[in-house]
Amino acid sequence: MEFTLNTKEINGYRKVEHYDNEVTDELAKNYKNVLELLGEDPQREGLEKTPVRVAKAMQFLTQGYNMDPAEILKSAMFKEDYRQMVIVKDIELYSMCEHHMLPFFGKAHVAYIPNGYITGLSKVARVVEAFSRRLQVQERLTTQIKECIQETLNPLGVAVVIEAQHMCMQMRGVQKQHSMTTTSDFTGAFEKIATREEFIRLIGSKLG
Repeated sequence: MEFTLNTKEINGYRKVEHYDNEVTDELAKNYKNVLELLGEDPQREGLEKTPVRVAKAMQFLTQGYNMDPAEILKSAMFKEDYRQMVIVKDIELYSMCEHHMLPFFGKAHVAYIPNGYITGLSKVARVVEAFSRRLQVQERLTTQIKECIQETLNPLGVAVVIEAQHMCMQMRGVQKQHSMTTTSDFTGAFEKIATREEFIRLIGSKLG
């Protein structure tokens, strides 16, 4: 595999692209065929570069396959005698539904109760990113985030809630534009009603 790293800077905006040349070429060929099958002319000006653009975009949108979420957490693990709830809420989330390959997007709220180790707060958000940048279903995504944190940090408990809108429901199918899907998963201490209710209350509060 030959990877290309392109860096462009225009008016202070720095754009970095990292993609596999061979995969890009093969994807572009297929997307050109898709355009033709849809009745379009892939040679016309507006579509001439579209197959390559989509090929690169899909590699970006599914870059989570090349990320190891457990290693992300381990890269910033610290011993700490803190056994209260740690919450990272309102983590922006963008993913692709594996059934129709249409986007779903929303927010993830993640909490854990340390048991000797904590991790960098940004690493929790990066774990969400690593799992979401794959072809997914929201239910599995929720559980994968929970299991990764539980297995890597071995905390006293983990809680994950995801709220998302699905374009496969809004643009096609039932076409309900304002529907929201909520999924949750809990381990350990969060299986206790009092702890779980405290977590739900805190992610819904506007502090400050």
